[in-house]
Amino acid sequence: MSNTRPISAFMERHYLHFNAAALMDAAKAFKVHKTAGGKMMVTLAGAMSTGELGKILAEMIRRGQVDIISCTGANLEEDVMNLVAHDHYERVPNYRDLTPAEERSLLDRGMNRVTDTCIPEHEAFRRLEKHVVELWKSDQGSGNRRFPHQYFYEMINSGVLKQYYQIDPKDSWMVAAAERNLPIVVPGWEDSTLGNIFAAHCLIGDCNVTIMKTGIEYMMFLADWYKNNCSGKGIGFFQIGGGIAGDFPICVVPMMHQDLQMDGIPFWSYFCQISDSTTSYGGYSGAVPNEKITWGKLDIDTPKFIIESDATIVAPLMFAYILDM
Repeated sequence: MSNTRPISAFMERHYLHFNAAALMDAAKAFKVHKTAGGKMMVTLAGAMSTGELGKILAEMIRRGQVDIISCTGANLEEDVMNLVAHDHYERVPNYRDLTPAEERSLLDRGMNRVTDTCIPEHEAFRRLEKHVVELWKSDQGSGNRRFPHQYFYEMINSGVLKQYYQIDPKDSWMVAAAERNLPIVVPGWEDSTLGNIFAAHCLIGDCNVTIMKTGIEYMMFLADWYKNNCSGKGIGFFQIGGGIAGDFPICVVPMMHQDLQMDGIPFWSYFCQISDSTTSYGGYSGAVPNEKITWGKLDIDTPKFIIESDATIVAPLMFAYILDM
């Protein structure tokens, strides 16, 4: 086994069949796509930021393997919450055995549970709220309008959060993204803790809903970005989980074809989804890639992969292989 790339060498020797082989095929095709000059979108659903995917996703961003991200509002904020409040998180390995009374006890302590990990409300949510509300109120006064992720970039790049850092910032994918000013699309941002906090401040009256750019404007931005970056090898689509983080951005191609009647816009040029969703029962997240051909998202010869497994296991391994670790 090679000493310089022990993880990759191990995978090449043992990951030869079934889901393991699908992982390897997808990872190799990812590398081919990027080596040929293609760009790659990564979409984040689920609780990947609380699962600390940032430890390796940040390196993917720094090494230029990710060109744009689509994520839920939860993944956007939870990476930064982990950055500023990690020491206050609690792990609950026996979460399957918790009684309703024990769950209520966690609530009373301000410990919001995400599977086996509890996020501390005061140190995480309220710590960010203090600083982001200042930015919201500033925009309220100036009439400036921004996308949700741009407020996070402002907090990170200004250094105002450094006083709270409790992990190495190299392990935060949002820090890496902010340093590169990486394009991010956050569909349905209002379905997040800070989205709820923003709604509350709008109800109170100290913020106006119009300062926050909308999901429609994210789609308009994505259409322009896609048009300007789809030449050559094109843009690949690497989807972790299902839901709106993937369903929203993949639709930009049929929108440009069918609704804008634009010529010369290529289909997504690579597709991979890591999902444990059952491929049945009408669920979008479990739809096999070929179904996307009928929707004008992928073409007949687009490299297509689906890895039916746990993304918390598969994504770090796949990224490690792409990075030649």
